[in-house]
Amino acid sequence: MKFLTEIGRVLYEGSRAHADWEIKTANTILRSRKRLLVLGLLLLPILIGGVVFADQLVGGLPEYLGGKTAYSPSFFTMRVFLASIAIGLCAGLITGCIGAGGGFIIAPALMSAGIKGILAVGTDLFHIFAKAIMGSVLHKKLGNISVALALIFLIGSGVGATLGGWINRLLYDFNPIISDAFITTIYVVMLGALGLYSLTDFFKARKAQDGGGSAHGGKDEGTEMGNLPRKLQAMNIPPMVTFDQGIIPGGRRISSWFLILSGFLVGLCASIMGVGGGFLTFPIFVYVLGVSSMTTVGTDIFQIIFTAGYSAIGQYAIYGFIFYTLAMGMLLGSLLGIQIGALSTKVVKGITIRGFYAMAVLAGFANRLFALPSKLSSVGAFPLSKETAAIFDTIGIWLFFVLISIFALWVIGTFVMNIKKLKGEEA
Repeated sequence: MKFLTEIGRVLYEGSRAHADWEIKTANTILRSRKRLLVLGLLLLPILIGGVVFADQLVGGLPEYLGGKTAYSPSFFTMRVFLASIAIGLCAGLITGCIGAGGGFIIAPALMSAGIKGILAVGTDLFHIFAKAIMGSVLHKKLGNISVALALIFLIGSGVGATLGGWINRLLYDFNPIISDAFITTIYVVMLGALGLYSLTDFFKARKAQDGGGSAHGGKDEGTEMGNLPRKLQAMNIPPMVTFDQGIIPGGRRISSWFLILSGFLVGLCASIMGVGGGFLTFPIFVYVLGVSSMTTVGTDIFQIIFTAGYSAIGQYAIYGFIFYTLAMGMLLGSLLGIQIGALSTKVVKGITIRGFYAMAVLAGFANRLFALPSKLSSVGAFPLSKETAAIFDTIGIWLFFVLISIFALWVIGTFVMNIKKLKGEEA
């Protein structure tokens, strides 16, 4: 239990760092007419293509989403598009309101809606990549990027992303149900650890009556190191790379091999789970490698663009495993949700936000946990009747969408009821 809680703490810290990037990226896009124009141009061919070819594709939809044949460009109906906006909106509300990444709920939500796991992963990666490219603020963050760290890290992340994509495609080609079961199991473990920590953190905060702070806590400079980073940096395994020269006199040095291994792990998880990898990069850099928080944040922005981009295009898009309609809808929804969620934090107590985050993560955990028995039984892991499997699936789907809907309605309701107050604060 303690081990899972510690893993959850690391994931939570990384999730918060990734959420900071998401919020800054959303603000960069929405405050620029040029970037909004780019977003419109990205949406235009999907909408036009969907209207022109929707009738011809209707008959093929079940095969493309439920069978072994991926289809690209993706099927379009207004219902599918609106559903994707709703999913992105909920993820954006979590990110903006809680200050922790809402991407964890996207793949479970898509899979619950009937999308195959490999399509959910590829689609989420493409959505992250599109957002990263459009909202790139690298020119403003160059002072916080260690180019040497980033380039060596990307060697490992490229290899890891290639392996992750290959594993997903191999399992899907062998048996789509095994592929779904594999992705579902990964999410059960990750969301279980993160949910356990979040719930424990909520009860501790509630007990301490520390409910008046913001959900967006500040980070220190990351100049203090634990025992593990000190030991790793003391190992002189060439080639060595120097970093943090502008923060620590003379900088720090670490073996490039540790960076490559870290990048490999991040790329592997990103490519398998359909995430940008930022939720792992921050805790690995700060708590394992001993990189300062300032350098970590800038370098993380850099790696997300290339890791998500390579995974999305090189491992999924060229094989037809991206649902573009969903990706663009999620992008629109998340941009709106982040703004509403971020404004809502000004009128909501921090302890309440922590409670809702725990609820959202546990909803995703329960959803995948209840979906797992039917998938495992389908591949012969153990006997389970179709009726019982259907009951488990239904419970998981209802738990997930009801809890996420309650959260979304609460945040939007809070925002609407406090519009006058929020306008007054901005004025």
